[in-house]
Amino acid sequence: MLTLGIDTCCMPASAAVYDGEKIIGEFTINSGKTHSQKIMPLIEQMLGHLDIASSDIDCYAAAAGPGSFTGVRIGTAAVKAMARGSGAVCAAVSTLEALANNARYFGGVICPIMDARRNQVYNALFSGDGSLRRLTDDRALALKDLLDELEGKKALFLGDGVFPYRAEIESRMGDRASFAPPNALLNSAASVAFLAGEMLRRGETISCGELVPNYIRLSQAERERKERLSK
Repeated sequence: MLTLGIDTCCMPASAAVYDGEKIIGEFTINSGKTHSQKIMPLIEQMLGHLDIASSDIDCYAAAAGPGSFTGVRIGTAAVKAMARGSGAVCAAVSTLEALANNARYFGGVICPIMDARRNQVYNALFSGDGSLRRLTDDRALALKDLLDELEGKKALFLGDGVFPYRAEIESRMGDRASFAPPNALLNSAASVAFLAGEMLRRGETISCGELVPNYIRLSQAERERKERLSK
């Protein structure tokens, strides 16, 4: 059973194929070009190198959010289009859970953070030690509130929120804070494909029509409109 996963929710554009036992291909680009321009050519090149046709894919999976609103839309739209064309099922994978999977063997609290702007991060907490277990729902919250929650605990941080907030985290947590190395720090479609493969095995897939983005909060335009209407 072949699962193709993509992640365009954050800085990298990434695609990978999982065959139920191993990742057989992964292409990742973190060059600053727009994901809308590069994700489909990237997928096409990867499948070409693997000698796999799009009709061979059993499940198409997207990191469905949270993350960049535009990036989340690009990823889910691409997966819906490919699945609709081939008749395959889909899987919606939490961007934060896929990030946490990069560090599933860490013994403490795994703490993916993504920059949500407006002085907030997208976050969920997980426990690792080989078996990833969710401790909280996906959410958007102030970094200060997250660090309050982690008081007295050891945590491993990863995700693009590390770049703007590492100094503040280190100042508050000291040696209780660890940070993932560069090869595991950012979003990876390999984790999306693997988690979706597990969902496929458990019968937890959905149709392309059921795949929707999970933004967690309203977009800036929607917030501003809501503020105008409330006046």
